Amino acid sequence: MLSRKQTPPDSPWKEKEEKLLHYSKSKEPNLLMTILNNPHLRFGAFVFVFLSAWLLLLLFWFPPKITITPTTTPNVVEALLVPDQDTQEQPKSKCEDPSVSVYVYPLPAKFNIALLDRCETLNVYTDMCPHVANHGLGQPKPNMGSAASWFATHQFIGEMIFHARVENHPCRTHEPSRATLFYVPFYGGLYASSKFREANLTARDELSFELMEHIQSQPTWQNHNGKDHFIALGRTAWDFMRTSDGPDFGANVLLNLPAVKNMSVLTVERQPWQGANQFGIPYPSYFHPSTLPEMLTWQTKMRDATRPYLFSFIGGPRKGLEKAAVRNEFIRQCGESTRCFLMKCGSNGASKCHEPSEVLKVMSESQFCLQAPGDSYTRRSTFDSVLAGCIPVFFSPHTAYTQYKWFLPAEVSEYSVYIDEKSEESKRIEEELLKIPTEKVAMMREKVIEMIPSLTYAHPNASGLGFKDAVDVSLASLANHVNILVN
Repeated sequence: MLSRKQTPPDSPWKEKEEKLLHYSKSKEPNLLMTILNNPHLRFGAFVFVFLSAWLLLLLFWFPPKITITPTTTPNVVEALLVPDQDTQEQPKSKCEDPSVSVYVYPLPAKFNIALLDRCETLNVYTDMCPHVANHGLGQPKPNMGSAASWFATHQFIGEMIFHARVENHPCRTHEPSRATLFYVPFYGGLYASSKFREANLTARDELSFELMEHIQSQPTWQNHNGKDHFIALGRTAWDFMRTSDGPDFGANVLLNLPAVKNMSVLTVERQPWQGANQFGIPYPSYFHPSTLPEMLTWQTKMRDATRPYLFSFIGGPRKGLEKAAVRNEFIRQCGESTRCFLMKCGSNGASKCHEPSEVLKVMSESQFCLQAPGDSYTRRSTFDSVLAGCIPVFFSPHTAYTQYKWFLPAEVSEYSVYIDEKSEESKRIEEELLKIPTEKVAMMREKVIEMIPSLTYAHPNASGLGFKDAVDVSLASLANHVNILVN
């Protein structure tokens, strides 16, 4: 490969060359004759011609290799960042559950990573580019603690975090013959939200059909007709269950496909009545620790937190007659009570409602956190409240009880309060909460704090956690479920 020609050191000829140059300018003799008559110049010219010919020959036979580095958008680069220095040197841990052996399908990039190339269009309501960074954890929040553990994580990004976590999971196998679970890492939620306004239904459903055509062509699918396969989705099941006779909210038909009904579907909100193969998994919150000491430190902090408010509500009004009435009633009661902290979201409070530190500050200063249903039954706020050690108050059984059975205690009164949204008690929330004895409140709060690890998504690069996070619980529960189906 040619390099820039270096300036040669002074040679014995230098003085003579300068004289020749001066001579040529003044008298302009025949240059060729001068070279031929001078033995030193003849030798120099011969060497120059010989080396030039040799270099040309080398270039002809051995052309320089040009390495073309593939270009990616900054957002994809951020989504696939090199592991943080705090976590990349940790030793690889061993799989502690012999029933779990998960194989990750190496899907064509169009089903996951390639979608991030157009991250600014992945959600019709917001630019997702900041949120797909760091394996989906989002932007670091060093003001909340370690920049390697606290992030402004988007509520609908769980499928990316789940994928990254399984990729590095100690129970992952690269041998399909050894697998008990087959994971299909499709970023279905991100794709769905990018097509909410797509009027052409064929175009809206296209990638879902292509995915299942690809998976069904795999030999591993044929073994159990997909019963040992699963998919994890970061949005609610409603976004994948469009019906021909119902209203069109922009959903596709992924979960209606016969092949998908053979699989297990992990989703942040299952359809309570038609979701027999659907299993609720937690919404991601903001804390993604890499070690047990980090988790224990946070739990201790929440135990010691001073909680001057009896209850709090973070949210804003909703459209729709029934939803609006429920939300407005809770906002009214909280706003009128000196024992309640109201963070009203909307045009005036949107910035605080989307600031993780502000949200957790309110919840960590409250004994109870109201969890009114939002646009659907479930709320990310439920998991924020658990992270903050705040006892959740539910008004619909479908907000948590029918959703997250793999994660929540069977006895719901151990960690939560239930008030039917249509009952008379819902009109006097403060009075109902004051009836709960102080000792009972302390026991409930301790139970909530004990639940934090299993409802948390650890950092994808973590190894040897020392506790079971949401992905660990999901894989263990799923392995048990699939074992029953298959055997």
